[in-house]
Amino acid sequence: MGDLERPAPEAHQRVAGIPRYQPGRSAEEVMAEHGLEAAVKLASNEAPFGPLPGVLDAVSRVTGSSGRYPDHTAWALRERLAVKHGRSVHHVTVGPGSVGLLQQLLLAFAGPGDEVLFPWPSFIAYPQFTMLAGAAAREAPLSDWRVDVEALLARVTDHTVVVLVANPNNPTSTAIGTAALDRLVDDLPARVLLIVDEAYHEYVTDPDVPDAIRRYGDRANVGVLRTFSKAWGLAGLRVGYLVAAPPVVEAVDAALIPFGVSAPAQAAALAALDAEDEVARRAALVVTERTRLRAELARRGIETPETQGNFVWMPVDGQAAELAVRLERRGVVTRPFPTGIRITIGRPDEDDRLLAALDDSSASTLGEAS
Repeated sequence: MGDLERPAPEAHQRVAGIPRYQPGRSAEEVMAEHGLEAAVKLASNEAPFGPLPGVLDAVSRVTGSSGRYPDHTAWALRERLAVKHGRSVHHVTVGPGSVGLLQQLLLAFAGPGDEVLFPWPSFIAYPQFTMLAGAAAREAPLSDWRVDVEALLARVTDHTVVVLVANPNNPTSTAIGTAALDRLVDDLPARVLLIVDEAYHEYVTDPDVPDAIRRYGDRANVGVLRTFSKAWGLAGLRVGYLVAAPPVVEAVDAALIPFGVSAPAQAAALAALDAEDEVARRAALVVTERTRLRAELARRGIETPETQGNFVWMPVDGQAAELAVRLERRGVVTRPFPTGIRITIGRPDEDDRLLAALDDSSASTLGEAS
């Protein structure tokens, strides 16, 4: 029997139906495919700025000892984060991005016979890691592109062990207000772990959207994920953290990837924490540009839901893939989904290129179909 005729290994068969995380096309790929001299990437919700002050120096200082393993627990970073959030160090753990911690969480708390519940559409890693853990993924529909807490609660069963909510939601950019999130926290069974994914917390401007660490930090069954990948500008270094009750942290640490957070990543995150005022300043610039971009899209007949992230959601059901290709041909990389397109807030010149591409491709008429 030839190699191509051999049955797939059992491990491959187990993951065959699991959705793969798609990182999106790079600007370089799009330039090569379409023969472009330049392109902008507005697809991955990255910060449009360079490294924060002090980060490059901090990384440079530790690279000389790169032949040694980093601190396995990232203890110094845990201590800084504990102080930042007014918690004990035993309430904090650190991992390779908040997505790495999400994988550890589901490996620790979910398995065969269990259900993990989340709104949909939301972050693709939610069903991916649920299925990798051997649990069943259960979805609750959004309502007007917003997380519907009542729909979530209605789908809780005796098998539900974890509920995941991104606030703001990715990819639709909308956020859950305090009353609705309070209801979810209060009405979930105490045995169910609620994880509030606040990857975009620094961009939230609506005073009704709570800081989940402050509001629910004493709840035994609530954990909050944060990341340095977005507003803190460290997407390429992979570091995030979880704030939760000590038993939850201990369980997540049991699934810790050995030395998963590199020495440069730990040093960069510590340096970034010294530049918190600059983070706030840059986030404010993104929010200002977010307002401008939404207004320009609306002027073209494309209405977008109110956003609390560093991205906007264009509801173009059934036309997203075609529109994304048309934008790519004009040097703008976005992230299409079956029901819409997610567009990262870039610099003003990058967003102007997006708007020009929309105009050039006559895409503004799609607003009537949304």
